Amino acid sequence: MRVGVLALQGDVREHRASLERAGAEVIEVRTPRELDQVDALVLPGGESTAIGKLLDTSGLRSALTTRLDAGMAAFGTCAGLIALSTHIEDGRADQWSFGALDVTVRRNGYGRQIASFETPIDVLEVGSMVGVFIRAPRIVAAGPEVRVLATVNRDGSDDPVVVRQGNVVGCCFHPELTTDVQLHQYFLKIVESTALSATA
Repeated sequence: MRVGVLALQGDVREHRASLERAGAEVIEVRTPRELDQVDALVLPGGESTAIGKLLDTSGLRSALTTRLDAGMAAFGTCAGLIALSTHIEDGRADQWSFGALDVTVRRNGYGRQIASFETPIDVLEVGSMVGVFIRAPRIVAAGPEVRVLATVNRDGSDDPVVVRQGNVVGCCFHPELTTDVQLHQYFLKIVESTALSATA
């Protein structure tokens, strides 16, 4: 089982380390050819507009769209969640997303860098962990096919912060910035079950 980390910008090294601690073989993905070598992909946090532009110039936008449409497992954190979402509430006029998760997100929905925070989170089917929120997107709406695995209460509302739709997982915070690899292990189980279904 080979898992790719989209290595155009953002927390590439941190996700690679977490995946390797969780037992995965990891490939950094910068080209369509490298994407062809992996069974699943992690889209890391970073700068969402920059990642979108680099996906275009690298040729990965079309290739990754094809793989996602075919059911490839994917895990997006922070900016990666924005890239996988269906609607970006405050995106730039030229900003696009893959539409793999039926969620609406608001960029920097919990505030700018100075408003960063950590909070305990209980994730269904995973366990308890600490969520590190840095310029995090906020999920403001989720479609009926989306399973909410964890919420955080901020400003009096319970916001989804970990969601799943089919083989795709989205996370508002940065699990790769802690030593806890529970979410990465959860994703690897999805990858394994996807591979078993494909060979059945």
